[in-house]
Amino acid sequence: MQPIQRVAIVGAGNMGSGIAQKTAQEEFDVQMVDREQQWVDRGQGIIRDFLSEAVERRIFSPAQVESIQGRITGVVGVENTAADTDLVIEAVFEDFDVKTAVFTTLDAACGPDTILASNTSSLSVNALAEATGRADRFVGLHFFYHPAKNRLVEVIPATSSSPETVEKVVQYCKMLGKVVIVCGDRPGFVVNRFFVPWLNEACLLLEEGIATAAQIDAAARKAFRIGLGPFGLMNLTGPPIALHSTDYLAEQLHTPRYVGAQNLRDLIEANEHWDVSGDEAFSSEQYTTIAERLYGVVFGVAAQIVEEGVCSMEDVDRGAKVGLRWARGPFEMMNRVGIKEAHSMAEAYADLSAESDPDRAWKVPASFTDQANWQTRMGFFLCRHLD
Repeated sequence: MQPIQRVAIVGAGNMGSGIAQKTAQEEFDVQMVDREQQWVDRGQGIIRDFLSEAVERRIFSPAQVESIQGRITGVVGVENTAADTDLVIEAVFEDFDVKTAVFTTLDAACGPDTILASNTSSLSVNALAEATGRADRFVGLHFFYHPAKNRLVEVIPATSSSPETVEKVVQYCKMLGKVVIVCGDRPGFVVNRFFVPWLNEACLLLEEGIATAAQIDAAARKAFRIGLGPFGLMNLTGPPIALHSTDYLAEQLHTPRYVGAQNLRDLIEANEHWDVSGDEAFSSEQYTTIAERLYGVVFGVAAQIVEEGVCSMEDVDRGAKVGLRWARGPFEMMNRVGIKEAHSMAEAYADLSAESDPDRAWKVPASFTDQANWQTRMGFFLCRHLD
């Protein structure tokens, strides 16, 4: 099996340019493709600024930066992607019709052996595969921001993806130094499946007047041992991304609890960011409410991911620790607080879900309930500890 050597990235925005940069850093030849010269130039500028900062921090030498940039070729027009490219990663706007239009052009431009991949955080990989002319040579990828820094990537095979296609793409990702999770094609895949509802639940806590955004962030940082709370994270990545993601999950999973909170919608309408500048001090009652609500959604959804066979418990924890930089993964946290207590928090979240729409309420996975009942005596989840 010939390894991937020549790579093209379609879309020179923040994600596409980051994937192109990381690929070039690992000594692949890269084409960075966009519709117009101005967008290609913008992508080159993003990379140049990022690498200049790396030189200042002594991560790279000027000679290394020159070599990295020399491996990136700008290409105007998707139809001009080189026919002998081994792998093309589409990284355009998260819209099914836009992405499928790109793949139609790529299918005509690329040789028969070229593998096509979509960098997507939410769209159905199986549906995308069906829209290409080479469903067996197609795979989904989910790089995490910033792709030149964040070590996690989710690889999502379509049911039509050939084993060789999956193996080649996994090998390519590992050659980038990535931690790879191969997972099933379900909305949200692994990390976003529990992380996005976690963000929305923080918005609902704020909307209910439980605490201020600053207090919720501080409590979340303590409970999850993280550097940024949910509101700080949304400010960093952009509130519209959070709203798009949570509404998508609500629609695809038929779960009204995931529908974006009204305060998040109002914030975006006003073109503002969350105010996290206030007093962070919280009472013990506030901390308990915030921590248990945020734990409840994470614990319950993590168990649901495993029950559906999307991936293993170990991979859920790996995704949280590598992709989100949480100190512990969901199952490690469940073991720490106790399975019975963790299950009770998930049940409380399910009860809240039932209040608004009993017929479409989120439900605690049966396997979680069974394990909680059985492990009242045992007291631990059957997963391998991850260092």
